[in-house]
This record gives sequence, structure tokens and C-alpha cells, in this order.
Amino acid sequence: MGFYSRYILPKIIDLSCGSKPVRRQRRNIVPQAEGRVLEVGIGSGLNLPFYDAAKVERVIGLDPAEEMLAFARRRSPDLPFAVEYLALDGEDIPLEAASIDTVLVTYALCTIPDAGAALAGMRRVLKPGGRLLFCEHGKAPDAAVRRWQDRINPYWKRIGGGCNLNRDIPGLIAGAGFVIEDLQQMYLPGAPRFAGFNYWGAARPK
Repeated sequence: MGFYSRYILPKIIDLSCGSKPVRRQRRNIVPQAEGRVLEVGIGSGLNLPFYDAAKVERVIGLDPAEEMLAFARRRSPDLPFAVEYLALDGEDIPLEAASIDTVLVTYALCTIPDAGAALAGMRRVLKPGGRLLFCEHGKAPDAAVRRWQDRINPYWKRIGGGCNLNRDIPGLIAGAGFVIEDLQQMYLPGAPRFAGFNYWGAARPK
């Protein structure tokens, strides 16, 4: 791991993913989580303040980057619910089938190399009746913006730790065996349009 990836990129991601427009999105989706929660791509723990402690029993945070988990641990010493951290890729979920009430994934499906495999793992660990809560940026609806996303994406991935601008988030979720029950989408105010089209909502396994 190079100097940039180890020391600079985690700070850039923490800053950009903690911006005001993104915090508003986190506030919309995170409080819906309940029971035993698996957060895939917990990163630096930016969602932790938004969980509803009255509804959450435990949060299991999965992320491959130890540097990001170090941020998260500093954010979680006084939380009123238990938090466990697993330094693993999103495709490697070491939990029993049907053991999780809520899977939460925010601004991570853009970066996980095999997002389909990760979503299949999320589906496997959800209990019957459990929900996937998601909030992601991705493929824009406007052709002109999509063209810019496609042009910029190869360079964006290099500087953004593998982040993709142009993934079809609803398509990935549906393709992994989920039924999307709630889907909202818009360009985030204050964010650049090529990186600011957001999808958020809830899905259940078929």
C-alpha cells in the first residue's frame, strides 16, 4: 500500500463523505436501521451518530481498510449500542445465513470491486423479513451527465480508491435478488452533477 492510499486517501474520503449534502442523506436513511445491523463499507464511521439507539441492538461494521476503521473506532467509544469491526472486503461476509435484521450500505457500492457478489452476501445474511437500506451515488439519468461520468471515471477511480461514478445502483440491487420497495433519487444540492446523483431507499430479498 502506497503513501497516498495509506495516509492521504482516508482523510480525503472522510472529508468528502462527511460533507453537508451527504450528511443530510445519511440522516434520511440510517435511523431506519433496527435490530442486529450489518453495515457494509462502514469506512470512517460517519453513519454512527445517526443510528437510533432505541432501535439498534448491535452494529457490525465491515470494511477492508484498517486506516478507515481507525477513524471509526475513534468515533464509537461512547455509543449506547455495541459496535464490532471486521477488516474484510464487502464480498467476504463471515456471518451466518439469516442472522441480520438490517443491512446498511452507504456510499460503498460504488467502490466494492464485485458489487454483485457483495449484494448476494448481504441477501444471504438477512433474516426473513429483513431489509437492505441503501444510499449511493451512481449513474445519472441525463445523457450529457452520463457521458461526463464515463469520461471521468477511469481517472476518478485512480484518485478515489476505486470509486466508480457510473454504476447502475438499482440495477445492481435488483440483479442480486432484491425487490426494491422504496426508491428515491435526485441530484444532491451543492454536489457536482457528475458525482452527485443519489439513489436511496429500502429493499427486501425476493
